[in-house]
Amino acid sequence: MLIALIALGALASYGLLVYNNPVPVGSPSFIPVVKRRMVALTAMAIASVCQSLATVAFQSSTNNRMITPSLLGFEALYSTIHTGTMFFFGAGAFLKFTGVGPFLFQVAAMVLMCLVLYGWLLSGKYGNLQLMLLVGVIMGTGLKAVSSFMRRLLAPSEFDVLQAKLFGSVNNADAAYFPIAIPMVGMTALLILAYSKRLNVLSLGRSASTSLGVNHQFGVIYTLILVSVLMSVSTSLVGSLTFYGFLVATMTYQAAPTYDHRYVFPMSLAIGFLILTGSYFFMYHVFRAQGVVSVIIELFGGIAFLIVLLRKGTL
Repeated sequence: MLIALIALGALASYGLLVYNNPVPVGSPSFIPVVKRRMVALTAMAIASVCQSLATVAFQSSTNNRMITPSLLGFEALYSTIHTGTMFFFGAGAFLKFTGVGPFLFQVAAMVLMCLVLYGWLLSGKYGNLQLMLLVGVIMGTGLKAVSSFMRRLLAPSEFDVLQAKLFGSVNNADAAYFPIAIPMVGMTALLILAYSKRLNVLSLGRSASTSLGVNHQFGVIYTLILVSVLMSVSTSLVGSLTFYGFLVATMTYQAAPTYDHRYVFPMSLAIGFLILTGSYFFMYHVFRAQGVVSVIIELFGGIAFLIVLLRKGTL
């Protein structure tokens, strides 16, 4: 199944690069068009790696398959940063808020928020994972309320520009970010993959992992720091994808029904990449609906979440 998913992902990628190319293969303009499409394909690969690994690792470390890293407020902080820029500095400053500097600022702000959250609520004698998740939900809800209030006060033209930026899409990605994002994501992904055996134990819960000789508190904090890096890069690069990670993780658990993350992680990577590339290929070249790809992905992710919730996580 893993080989089949990889082959389908490669086929969808090839279709995105060469299918319906407006210039013939032998034309000098063929390669520049392919290079432009490679930017979107690279963004899909980065987003799939970040979202799939982060969601599976997060659910394993928290021993809960219903929650996702989005509950910690990554999308809410991303939305608040951009909305505040538009609200306080205007459309001109907002349009200039691009480049490597703002990208690093967004990543650093999200990681810093999570480090403060983890250091405060997971360390010490009364460290509590459930309390951390609850505070994360409250902070995310508060940031969403603030950004929503500021958006209501914007002019219609400013609101349209802002909404286009906040809408999750690989078209938001800038190739200038790749030299920073790719090494950061690659190193973090390798660290998570190398931590697979410990995650197998962490997923058993605090009592079981402690009795098996694993420092549960350190393992959870270490995993959540890696998750925060992946989620911050993904959100800063392509925008908010709330239910995409949950959809990938849920399908992964069905395709690879095992506790061993050495098999779960590769399956999640293959499924996540296939979902993005397949969705964009069909929506762009079959249904001619280019602007609704992320909406469709979020729709199916939300439906999967409701199914799992109604079945009390037994799916």
